[in-house]
Amino acid sequence: MSIVKVEHLQHAYLDKVLYDDTNFQVNAHEHVGIIGQNGVGKSTFINILTGKITPDAGKITWKKKLKIGYLDQYASLTPGQTIRDFLRSAFAELLEQEQILEKLYQQMGTDSNPELIERAGNIQALLEEKGFYEIDTQIEQVATGLGIDALGYDHDVSALSGGQRSKLILAKLLLQNPDILLLDEPTNYLDTQHINWLADYLQNFAGAFVVISHDYEFLGRIVNVVYDLELGHLTRYSGTLKQALRQKAANQRTYLKTYASQQKKIAKTQAYIQKNKAGSRSKSAKSREKQLEKMTVLAPPSNRVKPNFSFPYVANASQIILDVNNLMIGYQEPLLQQEINFSLAMGEKMVIKGFNGIGKTTLIKTILGQIPPIAGSVQLSKIVTVAYYQQDLIWSQPLATPLVILQQQFPDKTQRTLRQALARAGLTAQQVGSAIKTLSGGEQVKVKLASLMLEPANVLILDEPTNHLDDDSKNSLQQSLKNYPGSIILVTHETGFYDPSWIDKILNIEKNIE
Repeated sequence: MSIVKVEHLQHAYLDKVLYDDTNFQVNAHEHVGIIGQNGVGKSTFINILTGKITPDAGKITWKKKLKIGYLDQYASLTPGQTIRDFLRSAFAELLEQEQILEKLYQQMGTDSNPELIERAGNIQALLEEKGFYEIDTQIEQVATGLGIDALGYDHDVSALSGGQRSKLILAKLLLQNPDILLLDEPTNYLDTQHINWLADYLQNFAGAFVVISHDYEFLGRIVNVVYDLELGHLTRYSGTLKQALRQKAANQRTYLKTYASQQKKIAKTQAYIQKNKAGSRSKSAKSREKQLEKMTVLAPPSNRVKPNFSFPYVANASQIILDVNNLMIGYQEPLLQQEINFSLAMGEKMVIKGFNGIGKTTLIKTILGQIPPIAGSVQLSKIVTVAYYQQDLIWSQPLATPLVILQQQFPDKTQRTLRQALARAGLTAQQVGSAIKTLSGGEQVKVKLASLMLEPANVLILDEPTNHLDDDSKNSLQQSLKNYPGSIILVTHETGFYDPSWIDKILNIEKNIE
């Protein structure tokens, strides 16, 4: 039986058709993954399912009395509320029943009315059935699994970073145990340890879920149904992600052959019509013209723009570009108990590992001199040129277009040069002229990477650059970093993005150099 069914969905954004008479269905206990390139409309689809966006046409039918869990990254957090209180609010209905039970017990102390005793017994049975007395254990399990416990349960939720906030909202959603989960890029801001925990959790999740993710390693572990969104249509594949991708490739080969055959037939028919429309065979030509008009012409194969990242390098004579000694990082208090020690030579490439919230971004900002060290020293060569990619997608002018944003950053560059950089990042002319806030997360990342391609440097510092990127984009980014002759400091939770063939050092700031 279907939990949610979408029929004949149609929706366009500006002049781009996102869904063209497409269908979608999730049955009970199905674990569904949605894949597709950046900007095809995956997040918009989730917003349509949740009612945040009304489609141009189509019917969406939800099973009645269904508890839906949606990962809303923008959910409000109340200043002054602790992490513990926020997580306990996942059990608000049960906590309310407990308060009612306490009042009934107080009344029963002076009133032996059988109705009070029966009502109290029913509430007590409900609390036991719903596992109310294991609430704190459940909170501890999920908080530990996602690394929230390291922040401290008494931490004010309003003081959390964007990544910490996302993890907290996800934790509450899992604790609510809905019938169906809707998760859009849940692994963003999670490190490897916590991604593994979430994958195990979702594998064993009794309900259904719909997950959008560009992390194919994660997605491959959790799904048994895959929907591929391409050219306005959702194609359903049953089985694992690997099976779905194999079937998709086979379907594409078949489609290409069919399309080529049809185009050949159309060209031949048109030539016949053109040659004979006025001669003795004009009747036959008109007949073929009518046949051509009735033919369902196949759409041309997808010709999506693929990024071609390449970061400009400036030669540098420095040998040791970075020397870190007995460093303690943090703000008022140290984030780590142990000191950090490492050095980086010109041309070396290093990955920084550690669970989210431990201080990877703080370390980068300390290296760049944006935050002073609590103790120890950081010596960054004064003759190196650094290009820095920050992971946040916060724009001071959300209505500005990517072209305008780059014009403001690089006033000495010609518009042609800026457009070329954006095109090489995989953005279309339409996206280049659209407000930045209307672009998908992956498209916004490409704007930031286009900016990096206009900054000649010899040291690249990249903080989670793969978040939101599709597979084609990640592959291009990985190849460009492999080929980069300068030094690289990379933070990423995707262990599949790097390997020893091009990474010289791994700095695990929980344990230091590996």
